[in-house]
Amino acid sequence: MKITNIRFVRVKGMWNYDGPLNEERLVRPIDIYPEFRAKGSGWAGVNLENGPPYPIESIFLFIDTDEGVSGMYGTISMDEARIISRQLSTILIGENPHAVERIWDKMYRSAIHGRKGETMMGISKVDLALWDLKGKLLDAPVYVLLGGPSRDKIRAYASMLGYSIEPELVAERAKEVVAQGYTAMKWFFRHHPAEGEAGVRKNLQLIRTVREAVGDDVEIMFDAWNSWNVPYTQRMAELAAEYRPSWFEEPVMPDMIPQYAELRRTVKTVAISGGEHEYTRWGIKALLDAGAVDILQPDPGWAGGLTELTKICALASAYGIPVIPHHGWMASTQLIASQSITTCPMQEWLIQHGARGQVFLKDKTELVNGYIELPQSPGMGMELDEAVIESREEVRF
Repeated sequence: MKITNIRFVRVKGMWNYDGPLNEERLVRPIDIYPEFRAKGSGWAGVNLENGPPYPIESIFLFIDTDEGVSGMYGTISMDEARIISRQLSTILIGENPHAVERIWDKMYRSAIHGRKGETMMGISKVDLALWDLKGKLLDAPVYVLLGGPSRDKIRAYASMLGYSIEPELVAERAKEVVAQGYTAMKWFFRHHPAEGEAGVRKNLQLIRTVREAVGDDVEIMFDAWNSWNVPYTQRMAELAAEYRPSWFEEPVMPDMIPQYAELRRTVKTVAISGGEHEYTRWGIKALLDAGAVDILQPDPGWAGGLTELTKICALASAYGIPVIPHHGWMASTQLIASQSITTCPMQEWLIQHGARGQVFLKDKTELVNGYIELPQSPGMGMELDEAVIESREEVRF
């Protein structure tokens, strides 16, 4: 069997989503500059002005074979599609699609200047499409091919990106999430050190409001998205201790590994998590060797695909560090379902982005009482829902 073609299909339709969208954004490293600090967030690919329903479009990658079976993955960005088309496709054509390790190694070796960032994201999407193809050819979900299932369902935590952090709305939405069966949730800070004491108070108010809304038995986590520094994080951890947050996520910039390690050594009241913006086993090993994080959060769609994430999980298990991947949609579900509960204890579910990302898919991830049931479809469970698609076109990059 051989790979014969790489295709990209753009589909368009309407998204009938009636919940809150894009009420607030997270803090960003560039917010140290006043001209960026006041900017609100945008919702990529969705015009919110006249909805719902909202007009949306997505790009899907297809890998075709000479036996008439195709693997697919989506959604992918235009930049990822260009990289796959212009840099990786010549490596893929003619390869045996079952040989995922060989193909990954060839892509990685060809991309010496793309070990991180969008080139690695493109490699990741190819890898996920290949695993989808492999599962379809062998008529099994990918997690079965990777060694699972390790459980019947996966505990999920609600990730509240895009929701308002106004105290009244925070309390209301936090209670709603608990009523849906979630036993853990993550909120996103909006304020950073350059905002002084006022920002400290607002960040602390968010933590306090969430804890008071959900009670003592729900885990609460908070994401600083690379936008704090060591002294600020230490102070916030001290002030927040009485509210028992489970972790502070990405408190400093990704390349500041010694600073991560310093925080992990000195902060005793909250775990330090990171790795969402790290790539491949080598990047993750640098974090592990430095003792930089209590929890690893690589994304299978960014850090190298499932071929690489299985290696990352093996590394992490040797260090006794759990892997709770960044969102990753169904790719994270397939990974987690193949790993032990100690290695991958739960899955992040970005409520708004998760709904957006699967509009065009027939088999949608449905959360029941805070858990994700394991998918039974072969491959990655990726099949387009023709009933939702209003138009499609094959695009070239």
